[in-house]
Amino acid sequence: MARFDIPDGWTMQAYRFALDPTPHQQPVLRSHCGASRFAFNHMLALVKAVIDQRTAERSYGISEAELTPMIGWSLPGLRKIWNQRKYEHAPWWAENSKEAYNTGLDALARALDNWATSRAGVRAGKPVGFPRFKNAARSRRSVRFTTGTIRVEPDRHHIVLPRVGRLKTHESTRKLARRVEAGTARILSATLAQDSRRRWYVSFQTLVTAKSRPGHARRSPHPVVGVDVGVKADALLVIATPDGREVSRIPAPKPLTAAQARLRVLQRRAARQQGPHDPVTKNRRQPSRRWQATTARIARTHGQAAAVRRDVLHKTTTTLAQQHQVIVVETLNAAGMRSAGGDRKKGLNRALADAALAQVRQMLAYKTRWYGSVLVEADRWFPSSKTCSGCGGRKPSLTLADRVYSCESCGLSIDRDRNAAINLARLGETHRSRVGEQGCADSGSVPGRGAIRKSESARAGEAGGCETSTPTQRELGSAGTASPQGAAA
Repeated sequence: MARFDIPDGWTMQAYRFALDPTPHQQPVLRSHCGASRFAFNHMLALVKAVIDQRTAERSYGISEAELTPMIGWSLPGLRKIWNQRKYEHAPWWAENSKEAYNTGLDALARALDNWATSRAGVRAGKPVGFPRFKNAARSRRSVRFTTGTIRVEPDRHHIVLPRVGRLKTHESTRKLARRVEAGTARILSATLAQDSRRRWYVSFQTLVTAKSRPGHARRSPHPVVGVDVGVKADALLVIATPDGREVSRIPAPKPLTAAQARLRVLQRRAARQQGPHDPVTKNRRQPSRRWQATTARIARTHGQAAAVRRDVLHKTTTTLAQQHQVIVVETLNAAGMRSAGGDRKKGLNRALADAALAQVRQMLAYKTRWYGSVLVEADRWFPSSKTCSGCGGRKPSLTLADRVYSCESCGLSIDRDRNAAINLARLGETHRSRVGEQGCADSGSVPGRGAIRKSESARAGEAGGCETSTPTQRELGSAGTASPQGAAA
């Protein structure tokens, strides 16, 4: 998507609806997704062939000026070459919308740019490898529409997309339709995608007027709260105040754990059926229809567990953003915590995945911006669980199995998650007092008291009496940052 400046008073938001396509429309949707994949693979093969040719020519001693011309990696450059080659290599191109091919070319342009910047050391984060070809069985089916007729029908149960036509939705689209009719929302693009359960969805990326806290939302008497995410306990979230009061304890649904019995039966059944890999010859083969039906049921079971988890998290984070002024969460390395290791206990990785540690922070990041509250991220090394909320003492030997924190200095005995939430809330109280004195509010990471640094981080500078954004203090409330749902649209 092209970058543009978001007007003042507006923000990005995505609306996602489940679709109910007819048997005649489903092949059309699959054709558009396949066209996007074909354009991606075709141009990637061409780029790779040119790179390999230039490498071979260098080995022959040919000068740089005489090498085969390089193909431009920008979206306009790839689109120009594709339009010249599509008549020969894709004579069926007119059957699909031009947006289908543009989706694949845009994905390739982004992938090549990420690889080039990562190789040059410009891109931060983990190294990015060279793009790989997309497989029809493993790649995600999706296509994005940015031009043409994109609208929500007045009957609230149909949408219209270019070349695809009129599609029925499982649920009502009134939330988006009302805002579009009132002029408080403008549709920028629409993305069709199929999930692992083979269900089709449409995501509208919209530009909406900035929200405020709704009048019907109940204001909590506790403006500052700390939120601790539970892993092994029966509580998904423990919310506490700086004075040690526990506001609420959200029960953990643990949908993945609840689905284990059903998954065990289905996976054993799939193992007895004819799958795509021959266990004797180690070669690929045509899977049986019963194996395909069983794997589809496994995918639906995983999808249902994810839907239950997502529903609980959305309702909880919306309530937090609407009722409280300052919310403090931890910055956890969720991917690193789930990495395999010899000292990992049985079931820990599953419990970490079922807790959705990263989704809580991601949802609060954009919902606090919507409703005018502030999100504070404690430093990754902030010892919220190992610090006593009574005397401030430290207990480095605390293990995950210790569900009750017992302080050896002051004798305090308190629930482990509640103790961590109290320490996080007190960190937010410090942040709130600083905001009140300086007259500016921001959302971002703060080092926290007693944080252990494993690498030296930049300190926040002073500009106009307010802290500015640094590598350790990331602005989450800045305008123009799309929500995770919008990024997928």
